[in-house]
Amino acid sequence: MYKKILIGTDGSELADKAIDAGMELGKMSGAQVVMLHVGMPMVQPAVFIGEAYVGPTEEDYAAELKASNELAEKKASAAAARSGISIEMINTVAAEPWRAIIEKATELQCDAIVMASHGRGPLTALLLGSDTINVLSHCKLPVLVVR
Repeated sequence: MYKKILIGTDGSELADKAIDAGMELGKMSGAQVVMLHVGMPMVQPAVFIGEAYVGPTEEDYAAELKASNELAEKKASAAAARSGISIEMINTVAAEPWRAIIEKATELQCDAIVMASHGRGPLTALLLGSDTINVLSHCKLPVLVVR
């Protein structure tokens, strides 16, 4: 069936459902499973009080990203242990997570993608963007969407 499955996660609780579904799909098909955690790049708001900058520092961002990556790895490891399969964990940072998902799946020669959808309506998806819709629209691989 499938030989290599990429599971995209942003660390959210909804993404945890996709992780479990992807692990089960990997187990059923005997596929190698690759977990991709996509963090957002640092965005610094221009906030000044008097002449002093007030806002997150690069160190704050690095610590937050490290914590997010570690949590994603912990969740992925736990799901893999429950399913009895091994995984490859990849962390990346991208302003457009959907592009990172497609690029990594192509680079690694995956033949399926598993990811979650927050289930927002079409108007919200249009205004805020939807990584799931963009993956479905721009990727030629089969995509399992978990809600």
